[in-house]
Amino acid sequence: MKTVLLFTRNGLGDAPEGLQQTLAVKYLSLAAQAEEKPAQIVFYADGVKLVCEGSLVLQWLKLLEAAGVELLVCSTCLEFFGLTDKVRVGKVGGMPGILAALQVAEKVISL
Repeated sequence: MKTVLLFTRNGLGDAPEGLQQTLAVKYLSLAAQAEEKPAQIVFYADGVKLVCEGSLVLQWLKLLEAAGVELLVCSTCLEFFGLTDKVRVGKVGGMPGILAALQVAEKVISL
């Protein structure tokens, strides 16, 4: 099944920032170690901060990418936050790529 994970926050869930970060680390570390991995992970809005320098989840995202998981990052969001030069993992693209990923997904999980 083609599953797409969708990160729109700088962490996981609607919680204080420290807890969001802790949950994202746990979730992505488990996802990286799982036998069945998502096909893609999409990052937009505050979620783009997860792929940038200083993110606590970079090591797990790099492992997922090395395992064949495509990481799509919104260029408009990066520009808005002034983070274009801070990206450390993933493929920077526009909304057309994000839209295409969501349209062909069999399952989308918004985190």
